[in-house]
This record gives sequence, structure tokens and C-alpha cells, in this order.
Amino acid sequence: MTKVADETPSVGLARSASRGAVVMMGGQGARIVVQLGGVVVLARLLGPSEFGLVAMVTAIIGVGEVFRDFGLSSAAVQAKNLSPYQKDNLFWINAGIGLALSIATFLLSGPIAALYGDDRLRTLTMVLSVTFLMNGLSTQFRADLGRHLAFGRLVIADAVGQVVGLTGAITVAVLGGGYWALAVQQVGQSLITLVVLVIVADWFPGLIHRRAGMGPLITYGSTVFAAQILNYVSRNVDSVIIGARFGAVPLGLYNRAFQLVMLPLLQLQAPATRVALPILSRLQDTRIRFNAFISFGQTALLTLVGLMFGILGAQASAVVQVMLGDKWLAAVPTFQILLVAGYFQAAAYVTYWVFLAKGLTRANLLSALVTRPITIGLIALGSQWGVPGVAAGFALGLGITWPISLLWIRRVSDVDSRELFFNGLRMIVVFGVATLASYASTMAMPADQPVLRLVVGTLALALSLVIEAALWPRFRRDALAVIGARKYLARERKPSAPAPAAAPDTTVEDR
Repeated sequence: MTKVADETPSVGLARSASRGAVVMMGGQGARIVVQLGGVVVLARLLGPSEFGLVAMVTAIIGVGEVFRDFGLSSAAVQAKNLSPYQKDNLFWINAGIGLALSIATFLLSGPIAALYGDDRLRTLTMVLSVTFLMNGLSTQFRADLGRHLAFGRLVIADAVGQVVGLTGAITVAVLGGGYWALAVQQVGQSLITLVVLVIVADWFPGLIHRRAGMGPLITYGSTVFAAQILNYVSRNVDSVIIGARFGAVPLGLYNRAFQLVMLPLLQLQAPATRVALPILSRLQDTRIRFNAFISFGQTALLTLVGLMFGILGAQASAVVQVMLGDKWLAAVPTFQILLVAGYFQAAAYVTYWVFLAKGLTRANLLSALVTRPITIGLIALGSQWGVPGVAAGFALGLGITWPISLLWIRRVSDVDSRELFFNGLRMIVVFGVATLASYASTMAMPADQPVLRLVVGTLALALSLVIEAALWPRFRRDALAVIGARKYLARERKPSAPAPAAAPDTTVEDR
């Protein structure tokens, strides 16, 4: 890959980034609508105990998803050159890991049921074990589409799988299937997504090749995998502790509160990563453009997260009433605490982009070895005060992780971590004030008017942001940059001179 001076723009790369961002965000908007609709419907058809039972299983076996990927999807996307033989081998490695995990999970169904003291979990675990094989088969199809910036086809595959899985879940729930509805949703979504990925991909794996040069890819993937394991444990130990200590109903309440926070957050982070990682990997040798891209990406992400979490936090009771129903109101305090955790996760997320895009997987692992045990310890300590204490420990752990991660990337790269820190801090102030304004605007309104409270609270939050933008020039520049991004991206797609040599290589072997 040829290096190019920072001052030289890459029109082709900008065009790819802009199109990818628009497609992915548009697709994720549709997915969020579907997922929120599913949350609303299933929360009224099922109770906390059903969600708690499934959460008990997924909190443990979900670690298998990290094993199944083994960091190889990131390795395939980040690699500057990837031969057809290497792609074939990566596919068979992920497929083999998925098959092994399915068998292991099936055999461990008894011990998992014994851990929680509920024999229903035995059969449930057996059924869910098949998702590892299907997701293992999907891994490199996803990576290949992401590597070639085919985000539209990724969106289609995910959306179709999600709709079919949700439809199956609602059908089973209406027929009285209870927690099996959630199992049908997971299995159905994995299966349909795999089928669509195979159909829309321009690539199909061949046989295993012995001399494909897999060493660098395996090394990269293994270090990413080790860090992901630590991340997974730190973000799921809360469910295991709550399920083991307090039972299915408290875990069900916690799980739905966690889902309301993470659903919009993950639907922003996942597509942002699919767009950002291929682009940043190509900009890793151009410092100015890399820093500009990642700073704007963080600002845009935190603006969207702040808007959503501001209204969710200020009007938490109304949100839970509308989304889940009155029987879930006990989850409101936990929900508000988890929103704080979600913000810190979003603020620190760009450090993950830096580690992967620049190939700093060992530094990523070392950072996780330092920060993740802190979160795990605080969650365990917080459990002494019940479910809200677990949520508070989780939020505090992520709050501590954020500045440590920024200091880490400052030490190992040329990224301007100081700017990234102040971006996050500025958004805390801006959206913190707006959240308080939204909360104050509905304090005197009756609790039995949740829709009205949401409307008034949203308007108050928007008005507060307008005032803050008028008074604070730096935030005004942030807001105008985010609002004007679509116009800029449209301008980038106009016909222009051919891209210089900095454009990423797209050889026949890669395709």
C-alpha cells in the first residue's frame, strides 16, 4: 500500500466512506424500529421470568461467540492484502470453531442448569447451541462484505434475519410457548441471516490450503480474541451474578433495562465500526486524516447517543411504561444507572477502533488486562447492594476505563487522545444540562400520561440544546458539523478527479 502525504485527499475513499455511512445508518434506523417493536410486543407477551431464564443461558454460552469469531473477522478486514487461499482457510477455521462450540455447549447443558438450579435450562441450552455453528459459517461472509465496503448487502442480510426471527418469536409467544419464543428468535435469526449472506456475497469458500501464510492473521486474531474475552466477561458477569444470587425475575428486570440501553447503543456502534474500521485501516499511515476522521466519528457517535440517552434518562418512567408496560416499572432505577454506563462505553469505543485499525492488538489486550478486572471487581462489590448496586458497579467500572483507554492509545500511537477526551467531556456537560432540563419540564405532569411526558420532555431537551449551541461556540461547531455531514457526503459523491494512489488496493485476489 502506497503512503500519501496527509494533505492529499482521497476522493475515492471519501466517497466509499460516505456511501457506507449513509447506507449503514439508514439500514440501522430500520433495524432499530424493528427491534424496538419487538421489545414492545414481546415485553407484553412474556414476563420477567421468561426473559430471565434465557438471559441465564446466554450470559454463559455467549462467551462462545467470542471464541467462534477468534478475532478473525477483524483480521480479514484489517489486512492490507488477503489472498483467496487465506479467505478460504479463515472460513474453515471459523466454521470448525463454531461446530466445536455447538457440541461443547450441548454437552455442558447439564452443568449450566445445575449452576442456576433450574432444569428447564438444560433443553434450552441444547437448542441454543446450534447458533454457534450457523454464526461460525457466517463470519467470513460478513468479513468479506465489510472488507469490500458492501454495506448495503450486510444491512439486507441482518434486516431479513431480524424480521424473520422476530416474527417467529411473536408467533410462538402468542401460542403460549413462553421462553421458547426467545429461543426461536435467536435460532431463526442466525439461520436466515446465514442463508441471505451466502446469497448476496460475491464469494464462496473453496477447500483448505496448507501453504496460505496464515501466521500473521492468526496472531492478529488471537490477540483481538483475548481482549474480547476479557470485555465479554466484564460485561456479562453482572447477569451471571444476578441470576445465581437473586433468581430469574430480578435478572429479567435487569435484562430488559440493559436491553433498552444497549439496543440503540449497539445499533449505532456496530454499523459505525463496519464503516470506520475498513476506512481507518487504509488511513493508518496518514496521521492528520486519521485523527480528523476518528475525532469526527466520535463526535457524531456521542451526539446521537447523547440525544437518545438524554430523553431516555430524563423520562425513564414514561419510556418503560410505553416500551415495556407497567409490570416493568421496577426496572426504572436500574435503567437510569445503566444509561450512564452506556455513555461511558460509547465515549471509550473509539479507542477500540484505533487499536484494530493500527494493528495494535497486543496493546489492546494489555489495556483490557488492566481495565476489565476493575469493572468485574466493582460489579461483584456492587452486588452486595442488590441489582441497582450491580448496575452502579458496572457504570463506575466503565467510567474508570474511559480515561485509562485514552491514555493507553496516547502511549502506543500518534492519535490525539486529548482531543478525544475533551470531545467526550464536552458532550457530558451539554447533554447533562439538556437531560436536567427535560426532567424538570415534566416534574409536575401526571405519571399516567407517559406519551405526553415524552413529547414535552423531548421538546424541552431540544430547546435546551439550541440554547447551549447559541451560547457555546465549540458545541455549535460540533452540531453544525454533524448536521452538515450529509451535505458534505453528498458533495463528495459528485463526479470528481480519479483518486490518487492512496486509494485501497482492490485486487482480483481480494474479491
